[in-house]
Amino acid sequence: MAVTILVVEDEPAIQELISLNLKRAGHMVLCADNAEQAKQLINNVLPDLVLLDWMLPDTTGIELARRLRREARTKSIPIIMLTARVQENDKISGLEAGADDYITKPFSPRELIARIKAVLRRRLPEMSDEIIELGGLKLDPTTHRVHVYALDDPSKTTEITLGPTEFRLLHYLMAYKERVHTRAQLLDRVWGDHVFIEDRTVDVHIRRLRKILEAVDKENLVQTVRGTGYRFSVEFDEESVE
Repeated sequence: MAVTILVVEDEPAIQELISLNLKRAGHMVLCADNAEQAKQLINNVLPDLVLLDWMLPDTTGIELARRLRREARTKSIPIIMLTARVQENDKISGLEAGADDYITKPFSPRELIARIKAVLRRRLPEMSDEIIELGGLKLDPTTHRVHVYALDDPSKTTEITLGPTEFRLLHYLMAYKERVHTRAQLLDRVWGDHVFIEDRTVDVHIRRLRKILEAVDKENLVQTVRGTGYRFSVEFDEESVE
């Protein structure tokens, strides 16, 4: 699945090479030469992942990583540090600052793409291309298709049609099964944090999603947690379904 990646790198040739390979892999790319530019870009568009060079002209990547981790809006963004430093203490410093992974220069485009995929699988499973199968539903992020299968015979499947928002919503809920999400959290992750719509919009799309799932007797998988939000659960709870 295409994600938005912010590349913070002050060497033009390296920045261009990274950007080109990320675009070839199907990702949206934002580029910043320094920490101040990076902050301005993040204020406008919240990236899904940050590739952060250790040495920047106005501050260090370590300090920028710490700032991102301190702020509520950016604290959960995955960060991969890019650096020519190879000492163990340097790697530890990067990880302690909040980086999720560490790539030593020079690196191949294939290694970079593989590291990005690995970090997204760990930190943002809803951004992964991996097929999810839960509770008789099989969701394929690559083809944007959802199939219903019989638990006693997985070979018997029926495809159901979801709108783009309902698909993203179901994907997110399935990726974080059993976890309760508030309406605000769902708006941020499914609609985006710069989309200004009411929290009750989530309720409307949950009802649409359940209506579609009801036709295949799967509406109980999307549950309401009263006073909190919603979750995807294969454990039926009659009080959690509205």
